[in-house]
Order: sequence, then C-alpha cells, then structure tokens
Amino acid sequence: MKYAHTNIVCRDWKRLSEFYMNTFRCEVVPPVRRQSGDWLASGTGVKNASLKGVHLLLPGHGKDGPTLEIYQYDDLVDQAETVPNMRGLGHLAFEVDNVQATLAELLQNGGTRFGNVTTRHLESIGELTFVYCRDPEGNLIELQSWNRTVC
Repeated sequence: MKYAHTNIVCRDWKRLSEFYMNTFRCEVVPPVRRQSGDWLASGTGVKNASLKGVHLLLPGHGKDGPTLEIYQYDDLVDQAETVPNMRGLGHLAFEVDNVQATLAELLQNGGTRFGNVTTRHLESIGELTFVYCRDPEGNLIELQSWNRTVC
C-alpha cells in the first residue's frame, strides 16, 4: 500500500497549478485530465460530473512520488474558507529550507499570509520555524523548517 495523491477542487485549475509549480517546484504529470461521463458520476457521486485539471508531482519524493491533483469541476459548489481548527482536512504542509524566503515567494505568486512566522524549540525534536498561509484559492498551507541539531 502507498499514498497516491491529495485532491484540490478549485475555480481555476490552470492558475492554481501554476502557483504550486512556481512556489513549490511541483511538476506536471501528463496528461492534462478532461474527464466526464457516467463512470465519473458513478464513482464520485456527482450527477453529470465533468472536470478538467492536472496531477502535479510533489517535491522530495522522486518521479514516482505522490501527487497533488488540481481539478476544476464544470459544476462547482462553493464553500467558506477553512480555518486551522475546522474539522476535516486542515492544510498541506511543505518542509522548506527557509520559511521567510518561501513565504515571500508564495506571496509574490498570489498566495496570502494567514499567521505569523513563529519559531519554537521542541524538546527531543529540534527547532521548528513555521507559518500558515493560503494559496490563491484560499486553501491552507503550512510552511515549515526544522533545525534538528538543536535538540
């Protein structure tokens, strides 16, 4: 058994895909998906389901690693933005070399800040620097960096 992908349903799959490629160096796993039909409606439980989008290879796991699936349904149901303590899937986390630099890049690419960059020493683990932010569609992202030599 292995983890396969995480799906984000969005308003603009091309824009959101570009954000993840530019900010986190994700790479497209061809082909671009254009899917519809009874089989999709049956499997998803969405009547007349029709979508388009792409799979993005997540960094740090090699060419066969998990992907981020960015899909845009023709019939989209909107909802309020999530907050960190909302029940359900909370956020995507990326371990980065430099939280401040990646946050600056994320902001430049259309994301927004949610929390403040914070550093905390965690006994027997190391020093964690992290911040919560949002992608252009409002999905929560955690940027984190570890200094494990400070245990």
